[in-house]
Amino acid sequence: MARPALFAPWRMDYIRSLGKPAGGDGCFLCEAAAVENEQQARQRLVLWQTPYSVVLMNRFPYTNGHLLIAPRAHKADLEELAVEEKLDLLEQTTQIVRLLKRAVSAQGFNIGINLGRCAGAGVPGHLHQHAVPRWAGDVNFMSVVGEVQVVPEAISQLYNELLDVRGSVT
Repeated sequence: MARPALFAPWRMDYIRSLGKPAGGDGCFLCEAAAVENEQQARQRLVLWQTPYSVVLMNRFPYTNGHLLIAPRAHKADLEELAVEEKLDLLEQTTQIVRLLKRAVSAQGFNIGINLGRCAGAGVPGHLHQHAVPRWAGDVNFMSVVGEVQVVPEAISQLYNELLDVRGSVT
């Protein structure tokens, strides 16, 4: 009997990026902070920006709705942030939680920052916070037995849903 296969072709971009310097040709968070129009925002999965922060979807998510919040300035450590940047990071995290509760009915969240490569930071030069929505009972056999993450919705579809929901509540 043939073993079932999961196809996740988007993962190949991530796998190929592992041997490259953080951000590939440049810092993807700085590139996201520099978008100037809706088309660029869509390409970079930027949901919104403030004077101090950029909010975007994780192109290689742990689960559906995995979002990132980063200061617009390329800073590596919390102590480098100005008070306004720290406050805005928290305010945008609050907005993300509100958005994901409405858009994907998230019941809980894992929110955190990996500081430094040894702590798991994929982009150690540009501080960013992860917001990962969770649901009661979302531990399924795939992640328990196969060490596989299942993302049940296309990133492009969720991007549109998040923009629609955010537009109806702001």
